[in-house]
Amino acid sequence: MFVGLAWFVPLLLGLPRSFLAADTPGSYLGDLGVWARFVVGIGAFVLAEQQVERGLRIKLGQFLKAPLIAPGSVASFAQAVTTALKRRDSRVAEAVCLVLAIVAGVVAFANTHAATVSSWAVEVSPDGNRLTLTAWWMVFVSQPLFVFLLLRGLWRHFVWAQLLRRIARLELRLVATHPDGNGGLAFLASYPNAYVLFIFGVSAAIGAAIAKHLLQESLTSTTFSIIAGGWLVVVLALFAYPLSAFSKPLAELKEKSLLMLGTQATRYHRLNERKILGTNVAAESADEVQQQADDIADPTKQFETTRKLSAMLLNRSAIVPVAAAALLPIAAAGATILPYKEVFSVLKKLLLL
Repeated sequence: MFVGLAWFVPLLLGLPRSFLAADTPGSYLGDLGVWARFVVGIGAFVLAEQQVERGLRIKLGQFLKAPLIAPGSVASFAQAVTTALKRRDSRVAEAVCLVLAIVAGVVAFANTHAATVSSWAVEVSPDGNRLTLTAWWMVFVSQPLFVFLLLRGLWRHFVWAQLLRRIARLELRLVATHPDGNGGLAFLASYPNAYVLFIFGVSAAIGAAIAKHLLQESLTSTTFSIIAGGWLVVVLALFAYPLSAFSKPLAELKEKSLLMLGTQATRYHRLNERKILGTNVAAESADEVQQQADDIADPTKQFETTRKLSAMLLNRSAIVPVAAAALLPIAAAGATILPYKEVFSVLKKLLLL
């Protein structure tokens, strides 16, 4: 329905000119920006919403199923979730998004009206430019709808980010020797994958804008690498912000666990040393002689596992899908100018970083 409102209705309003061949200069069907924003972008935003809600709900439920929330923090956890839900559904926030979307429509009007070449959107004449009926629909409906859905998705992610950062400050039941290598929090590292469609929709619009600009400019592989790499950094920063909140509790867990396990390891191995040699090589103590090695468990494996604990939840293997979604439309834009092999080489290097 949304794609129909944003793309199909303008197509009908522009009949018969809308059906000019896609390779005809200024044709509606040949405008990459129209396809990227009003078909791919809006379609991806709408489809992504359900995927995102389901993915985040599963991640949130794991905190209680594990359970990772200490009994004394359950009430605070529930309050944080309740607050986040209210912010997610805030009418004020959506009203702000709508106002900004209308502003985007005004900007679209100004840019379109200032065109120097006639197209599906504007008729240029010595008497002044005149917007077509299709362009008026784009200004008042299509562009505001695209921007509204984009801002709404970003707002909801910001709410989720604040929720995670609040949870990170609660008392968590983490364990340094958890096999996931993140104290039991590794399940959170893959949450960005719920945003694959959303990021693809944003990247499609950016890629179309780049392609449109590149049609009149030259492009080197170095410049393309900078553009693609810069956009990938922005996308990763979007997801690194909420996940970075857990770096502090994980780092503290690792530090405390290593100190406690190190103390236990010293006692255990000194007892074993005395058992084998009959004495300790360094600083033998009469108090230690009375202890038995069998009374102390060997902490060696736990110590080695704890040393491998990572305080960073954002890792390459967990974000490859969302990174690919961010880069593929940009790569498609670059391929309009550069050889496919160079574009593929840049894409491969960025995904392997």
